[in-house]
Amino acid sequence: MDGMTQIQSIVTFAWWIALDVSVLLYVMLDGADLGAGIFSLFVRSHHERGAIMSAMAGTWDANETWLIVAGGVMFGTFPFVYGSAFSYLMIPLALALWGIITRAVSLELRHLAEARWQRFSDVAFGLSSLVVAFFGGMAVGAVLHGFPLTNTPGVVPTYVGGAFRFVTPFSVWTGVAAVIATTLAGVLFIRARFEHEEPIRRQAAAWTNAIFYMALAAVVITLIVSASIFPWARAKWLGQDFWVWGLVALAVIFAAVRMRMAAARDHDLAAILWLNLAIAIMALAMMATIYPWLVPGTWTIYAGASPAVSLFTFTLAMGGFFPVMLTYNAYQIWVFRARVSALAAYH
Repeated sequence: MDGMTQIQSIVTFAWWIALDVSVLLYVMLDGADLGAGIFSLFVRSHHERGAIMSAMAGTWDANETWLIVAGGVMFGTFPFVYGSAFSYLMIPLALALWGIITRAVSLELRHLAEARWQRFSDVAFGLSSLVVAFFGGMAVGAVLHGFPLTNTPGVVPTYVGGAFRFVTPFSVWTGVAAVIATTLAGVLFIRARFEHEEPIRRQAAAWTNAIFYMALAAVVITLIVSASIFPWARAKWLGQDFWVWGLVALAVIFAAVRMRMAAARDHDLAAILWLNLAIAIMALAMMATIYPWLVPGTWTIYAGASPAVSLFTFTLAMGGFFPVMLTYNAYQIWVFRARVSALAAYH
């Protein structure tokens, strides 16, 4: 915060919140699409796989827009972090981008393919969903480790590590955990989007039971490992305010139990909302744990912020887009809220 006015600090903090909210909205909205794509790899019916694509056809592009928003916010508000972090994460982000492009191509062009190529399109859609979830989660784990920068006076710090520095046991684990979490969101999405009598809903319900406990185990393992390898996390979680973090844990457990109860009663929308509440609580807790770091041990949100003129210009130019985006998302979800059946295979 040195060298920044109070107004600059407030604006920087606000854009940090906006960045985190954009990533959170992407995880909650497109995470369900990714999980449904992973689930589709285990669906045998050709028409049901097509119907999964049809269920998300009206909203997937708006959901992914939040990832673009997050990238734009980082580029415009935290350009120093953007430049160094993208160098550090070039490989996992490139693979995740490949997956996003492949998903879009598979979804939009499936109906134009011959029958034998539609199966190829279905597999490409499912595998690319898996790739995006895994490497996206891996990138998050790699960021938590931090990365080395140059330290030349008067020169913008740049990344100086190797191309594969992001690969660690923890980052691989966070990739696996992300696949588990998105799959849980995906099966809840399938249950909410298909007619009650559809066989695919019964398959998704059976998956819900197993994936729910896998997701809980993944959260517990991630917390234990994080506390053991990251001093900044251990200092906050086990410090004098440990009881606050205990209340956060109870809130997450409460939301998870309510999600499980809603799913058991076939209250599909409620199950999705409770899951997203649990995710939001954990995301806010992670933000509070990391603050004031944007990349732990590497960049604080204030050190990585744009100069004052660029910061305020970006605020004036882009600040009004967030309510527009939220309205757009809400409208699309409302319009495409009806349940579908296997007969509704995309195109």
